[in-house]
Amino acid sequence: MTGKTFYLASLGCAKNTVDSDSMAALLYNDGYTPVEKPGRADVLIVNTCGFIQPARDESLKVLRKLAKNKKDGQVLIAAGCLTERYRQQIAEQIRGIDGILGTRRWMDILDVIHAVRPGQPHPLYHLPETPIIGLDEHGVMRASIQGGSAYLKIADGCRRPCAFCAIPLIKGTAVSRPADVILDEARQLQDMDIQELILIAQDTTDYGHDLGIKDGLAKLLARLVAAAPEIPWIRLLYAYPGYVTDALIDVMAGNQQILPYLDIPLQHAHPDVLRRMKRPADIDWVYRTLSKMRQAMPDLALRTTFIVGYPGETEAEFQTLLDFISAIKFDHVGVFPFSFEQGTASEPLGDPIPEEVKNERMARLMELQESISLAKNQALVGKTLDVLIEGKDKDISVGRSYRDAPEIDGLTIIEGQAPVGEIVKTRITGAMVHDLTAQLIS
Repeated sequence: MTGKTFYLASLGCAKNTVDSDSMAALLYNDGYTPVEKPGRADVLIVNTCGFIQPARDESLKVLRKLAKNKKDGQVLIAAGCLTERYRQQIAEQIRGIDGILGTRRWMDILDVIHAVRPGQPHPLYHLPETPIIGLDEHGVMRASIQGGSAYLKIADGCRRPCAFCAIPLIKGTAVSRPADVILDEARQLQDMDIQELILIAQDTTDYGHDLGIKDGLAKLLARLVAAAPEIPWIRLLYAYPGYVTDALIDVMAGNQQILPYLDIPLQHAHPDVLRRMKRPADIDWVYRTLSKMRQAMPDLALRTTFIVGYPGETEAEFQTLLDFISAIKFDHVGVFPFSFEQGTASEPLGDPIPEEVKNERMARLMELQESISLAKNQALVGKTLDVLIEGKDKDISVGRSYRDAPEIDGLTIIEGQAPVGEIVKTRITGAMVHDLTAQLIS
């Protein structure tokens, strides 16, 4: 390849976006220039998602479109999670792919670009056998900056045995990044005036386990607030049940920088379903720990995720989940119908629950949660909240409070113009199910 322009489509979660931005940084360093339209690029890259069927379908759709419209001289590279797991099927289904790169070796993107040739009869496969995500990151920052926020990846892969999940098959076991590297990147982000640092991994609470560090996340956070004291907000995503320790609660409660917000995907609330899922089934632990967290952080915002229609889920088991949601009163809940995944531990269970039953349960769950979310939002009317501004148009500004993570939670809609990328004080004037309205406090 001699051309030096690239187009990169990033699909899936924020963890994928970090990988995409890291690949883009390697391309920049090699003299490549990004373009916004595929037709103007010498190199087309799709960083795919392979988590569940809808995500796979989207990845295939984007690849097909780019392959169909590919011009002479262009090369198309399929990268990411989908190619890691379904390498052969992708090449067979989509003609016109020139290179295939798995997610475990994202850092080899330049090797693939330099090796492929336009019009070659078969794709170049770059999928070396490796059990884990590579840590030879070539000095690029493992962060994705989006306005005043930045996602910073602290680990990758997963060692949990969840029966429904293909992530360990795709990513391999958990690998923690060195703390000194993470802290250095946080300092760089601080120098760039980042207002919100979002720590992400498949399981942030497992940070340091592979390094022999107990309570690794709590220790990392204690060092992080000292290393980057000028970043106002530090947010945690994706905690694992049973691994939210007293040390983690203490460091969260004891540092204003660390937001009183936690995303802890529980997946279900009936012990029998959780055992079939190969998930922690001690619901008493959940009650005790969430109570402990709320005592330590009275303004704590909690987000979780549930799966409905898991094989064998009875109406009584589903009702237990609804009762649990009514009792805990989460601020935010995501819910997904069970997605059958070949190769996972749940494969022998099949997919016996009809889609209409899954969808009906999902609707009932969300109806319940919406009433809880609305009541929580209504209780905020008249109170003051700091809001990170993400956009504005005419006399309206839009942002998020500490209670809302980007893309998945609600927004605060503010009367008046506020500076994008800064945190401002507001008074809440109205409440909807997911969003708030507010006025600026001068």
